[in-house]
Amino acid sequence: MQMTPQPDRIDDPRWLRNYALARAAFSIAWVAAALLIGRHAPLAAAALLVAYPAWDAIANLVDARRNGGLRLNRSQTLNATASAVTTLAVVIALGVGPHAVLAVFGVWAILAGLFQLLTGVRRWSLGAQWAMVLSGAQSTLAGAFMIKQATDAVVPGIVDIAPYAAFGAFYFLMSAIWMTVKQLRSPVESLQPSAPRASN
Repeated sequence: MQMTPQPDRIDDPRWLRNYALARAAFSIAWVAAALLIGRHAPLAAAALLVAYPAWDAIANLVDARRNGGLRLNRSQTLNATASAVTTLAVVIALGVGPHAVLAVFGVWAILAGLFQLLTGVRRWSLGAQWAMVLSGAQSTLAGAFMIKQATDAVVPGIVDIAPYAAFGAFYFLMSAIWMTVKQLRSPVESLQPSAPRASN
């Protein structure tokens, strides 16, 4: 009987480690730019606020395509879609006011956190995904807090979003470090992507 290969996720641990490092590096750079430049320059702050969800959309899209495709990685695909919509929403919200921008980021943080949590649970067997699960859970809480802040009388700014990005950088960095340690302990098995399954 003919063997027909079925599509499967690849989830290469080496790729995921480098991906986590790239996500952490971007978030660290974003926080630094927000605190050093964005808080004093409105145009720079606007550019940074648009760039953050745009980068997240691109990163999730690349991750999904690199690890089996969009249909096999629905949580990343949904995350990328939410981030792309958020990018447009931030552009619109910038014309409304800072409270609207913070509210948009709050809704996005909740959605992105839920999708990231789902991705971490699905990849749990690869190790270091506890950091992604915790990051996703904290993101949803941070999103609810940002929405609450958006209803306050105090005018928010980019510094109110910087802690959210900083925690994201921390969790991605922890994930990368944990996967590196695991790969050093078992360099052969951990660096091998899972082989596609075949069925009769």
